[in-house]
Formats: sequence, structure tokens, C-alpha cells
Amino acid sequence: MLVKNIMGNALLCALFIFVVFPAELTSAQTKRPVYNVITVSSAVTPPIAEYILETIDESTKQKADGLVILLDTPGGLDLAMRDITKGILNAKIPIIVFVYPAGSRAASAGVIITIAAHIAAMAPGTNIGAAHPVGVGIGSMDKIMMKKVENDAIAYAKGIAQKRGRNIQWVEKSVKKSESITAEEALSLNVVDYLASDIHQLFEQINGREVMLSSGPVVINTKNAIINYKKMGWRQNVLAVLSNPNIAYILLLIGLAGLYFEFAHPGVILPGVIGGISLILSFFAMQTLPVNFAGVLLILLAIILFIAEIKVASHGILTIGGIISMTIGSLLLFDSSEPALRVSWSVMATSLVVISIFFISIILLVLKAQLKKKQLGIEGMIGLLGEAVTDICNEGKVRIGGEYWNASSEKVIQKGKRIKVVGVNGIKVKIEEI
Repeated sequence: MLVKNIMGNALLCALFIFVVFPAELTSAQTKRPVYNVITVSSAVTPPIAEYILETIDESTKQKADGLVILLDTPGGLDLAMRDITKGILNAKIPIIVFVYPAGSRAASAGVIITIAAHIAAMAPGTNIGAAHPVGVGIGSMDKIMMKKVENDAIAYAKGIAQKRGRNIQWVEKSVKKSESITAEEALSLNVVDYLASDIHQLFEQINGREVMLSSGPVVINTKNAIINYKKMGWRQNVLAVLSNPNIAYILLLIGLAGLYFEFAHPGVILPGVIGGISLILSFFAMQTLPVNFAGVLLILLAIILFIAEIKVASHGILTIGGIISMTIGSLLLFDSSEPALRVSWSVMATSLVVISIFFISIILLVLKAQLKKKQLGIEGMIGLLGEAVTDICNEGKVRIGGEYWNASSEKVIQKGKRIKVVGVNGIKVKIEEI
């Protein structure tokens, strides 16, 4: 009996070893790697940095095998770029930056983000470079301060390039001399690691490559990889839209116009509500952009001049001053040489024309109302036409607008003649024959 029990247990152990355990090995071996993919095709701003960093954290928690960032950027803010770079350098999963599709670019801040990646790749027909820092904020930097900023940017970029084993000399040229190169040149100069026409070709090339994470070396496995495309959430989409300088500028003008209309015509309510919301949203957007507050003050001065035109008869001088102030303020509003961080000329010109026409029209309507002949009271009767209902010799009666009035005239006016009111004395009108 004891022998039978021992033999039975041995048989069960053998079945587990040769059937169950190999099945678990097969399941583990056939598990497909998972890579999340996001697209960044705008200027590098705080909302974009938040989007990338949140996706890195989410991918890490999901135990994804890596994150691919499809990059196309004209550059952006230094602080946002440094946040992204820090997140990539300390990521616990491989981060792959792919400048894609053809026609895309990794300019300015995009250069640093690309070279910070564990794997950097570009598609044919793309370019990278022009990473020279630009002065943003209130006023312009002097030469000494600009030199300090430039040296700091060079040291920062060189440190990242050295850590990733990329071309330090070219990175320095990109920051110092704004040098740009094509994808093919970037590959030959060891600025990027791969040249691929699409993400599938890139995955074929990087399969089996070893990269160094903050936790240690990891071998990239992209064979039969599952690709999950992650889109921006609605909140991040809203923040990204608001961080567009064109949108922020338009919201500012709408906000000021709404508040102006509410102050000029108290009690209308709706323009004030829309203006207040627009103004708050524009101020929120401006905290993520390089705003020159001299520009904001000039635009506010323009609104004050427009309001003053209604109160003071300046014969259009205040209105002209307001338009000039708003134009200069718009030019100074976003203090950056980065085109992506400035209001486009077409948007600015259109907005200035529309807002100027709006304020000029409102001012003309107000002035017209002020100069219009009064329609009520005794003064409003002067100039009205009527008909003599009796012969008028010094005094008589007339009908004006369906009402009968006692009237006086210096000349004799016969019954039935057309008359005009030229004066009012108490309840008697002074008339003359037409």
C-alpha cells in the first residue's frame, strides 16, 4: 500500500513537471511586448510636458515594454523642455523618440528631447537642429546674461549627449550656432541611432538592442509588439489649445471687448460674463507663455482710451491713440523669437482690424446718440410739423402729431396751412407757416 502511494505521488509530480510547467514556459515565451505611442506635434509648452510625463508614468504602471514619442516640434519653452528631459532620463522603461512623419522637425527644444531618449530615430525627409536658446519674458537680456544662458544650455545639452553616447561636438554647434541637419546627416554624425520610414521598420531595427535605464541595462524586445496609440485627454487637449499664443491673444481681446461693453452699458450682463470668462482663460494661457507685461499694459491702456473717447470730446484723437496703443501692445505681447510662441501676423492683423472697427463703431453710435435731437420733453417739440386748425392772428389752435395745442404766431396764418414749431413757451407753442 505504501509503495502504491509513493508511486502515485511520483506519477503526479512527473505529470506536473512535464505537462503544466512547460505549458507555463510556453505561455511566458509567447507573451507579446506592448509599446505605447503618443504624438507631439506642437510647441513644447507646460501642457505638452504634463502630457508626456503623465504618459511615461502611466506606461510604467501598466508595465509596458516602452514608450514611443512621435515628435514634430518647432521648439518651445526651456522649463517645459527640461521637465520632459528629466522625465525621460529617469524613466523606468525605454523611451524612444521618433521624429516622424516625413516633413517633421525636431527644432530648438526638440533637439534636447530627442538626444535624451534611450533610442533616437528619424524618418527620411525630417530635420533636427537650431537649439540656440532665446530670451523670453519681461524685457530683453543683456549680452552678459545671454552668454550665461547660452553656456548653461551648451553644458546641459553636452551632458545629455555624453550620457547617451551621442555626438557632443554637433550638439554644441546646434546650441551655439543654431546648426541644423537632415535625418541622413544626423544618422551619419551619430546624433540619432536609426533612420526608419515608419514605426514598424523602426521596431525591426531596434529589436535586441540593449539600453541603459536608471535601474540598469534592458534589452529591447519589439518582436510581434502590440502598439497602443494613446491620445490626449480632453483636459490636456483644452490646456494645449489654450497655450497656443493665437488663442490666448484672441481670448484677451474678446475679454476686454466684453468688459468694455458691459461697463459702457451696465445691466446687459451677457457681454460681461463672456468677457470675464475669456479674460480669465487668456490669463491662464499666458502663464504658460513668454508674456511681456508691457504689451498687456499697452492693450489695457487702449481700452481705457476707447472708454475715454465716449466721455471726452477729443474728435477722434483718443480713438487713434487707442488703436496705436493696441497695435504696439500686440507686437510686444509675446516676447520670443520662436515663431511657435508668438502671435501669427495674419491673426494679429485680422484681430486688430476687427477690434478697431468694433470700438470705432460703438464710439460712433454713442456719439450719434449724444448728438441726436431730443425726442422727449418740451425741447423735443421744436421742429415738429403740424396744421393750423383755426385762423391764427397772434393766437389760435394747431394740431401736432394728433394733439391740439394753443399756438402763437407773429404773422397771420390761415386755417389748414402747414406749420412748424419754432419755440415753446409753457403750454403754448410758437409757430410759423411753412
